[in-house]
Amino acid sequence: MIVLRILKECLLTCNYKERNQMIIAWFSCGVTSAVACKIALSLYNDVHLYYIETGSGHPDNSRFLSDCEKWYGQPIHTIRSDKYANVEDVLTKKRYINGSTGAACTFELKKQVRYKLEKELGSWDGQVWGFDYDPKEINRAIRLKQQYPDTKPLFPLIEKHITKPDAMGMLWKAGIEIPAMYKMGYNNNNCIGCVKGGMGYWNKIRKDFPEVFNQMAQIERNVGATCLKDKDGRIFLDELPTWRGNPVEEIIPDCSFICQIEFQEILDRQVEQVLKGEISINDVD
Repeated sequence: MIVLRILKECLLTCNYKERNQMIIAWFSCGVTSAVACKIALSLYNDVHLYYIETGSGHPDNSRFLSDCEKWYGQPIHTIRSDKYANVEDVLTKKRYINGSTGAACTFELKKQVRYKLEKELGSWDGQVWGFDYDPKEINRAIRLKQQYPDTKPLFPLIEKHITKPDAMGMLWKAGIEIPAMYKMGYNNNNCIGCVKGGMGYWNKIRKDFPEVFNQMAQIERNVGATCLKDKDGRIFLDELPTWRGNPVEEIIPDCSFICQIEFQEILDRQVEQVLKGEISINDVD
């Protein structure tokens, strides 16, 4: 079985000193982060699993988290903002949605929560992230390592050449049902109504979650800002034509704490080297 083979390889390639390092593993309720956490647990003895609750995810996330805890044989610590309840709360109070400085909800509900935890912990030997073996994800991993070296990032899926479909297959083999958002046709298990989604994505949200669509449309009008824009300027959701965009082609990144990485859309020269096996993701500079 692919799961057992990969886990055995992990055990063989990790020495005693590495196994006893203190590791933070970020669980996001996404399929790739779930498998990355499983691999981390096979590699290290002292792994602390954390999930940041935004208050705006699909209700099925709690089921998926519980299933993964049973798979891991270890609890996942849930942490959240002590200032904001959910995405709606952030956008309404800050009167800001998305822009050159990133999404307000990601900063307040995820990054600030991570910063607080890191301050409380003080130190760690590595942080495990669920970027998979895909050119764009490898590029994001490289940018993360370049811009946030203090996190001491680790990318087990990239190291083991595990793609998102591979991760889904590993969960299926483990008897774990994938999160509901994937089964509904979404590429990632982000918050319902991600402000970084495109026109096709929002038209799909309009159909699948009309109450979320209407709520965000009202927030846009209240704060005078929009999630969408095109060459002609801003597009308010309540003015978005139902035919615009293609949700199948619009793939928005998994909304991790580093969705605001700079230059993530520009492929680093080292991506091809990683894909060719000329260098390891751990050797990029």
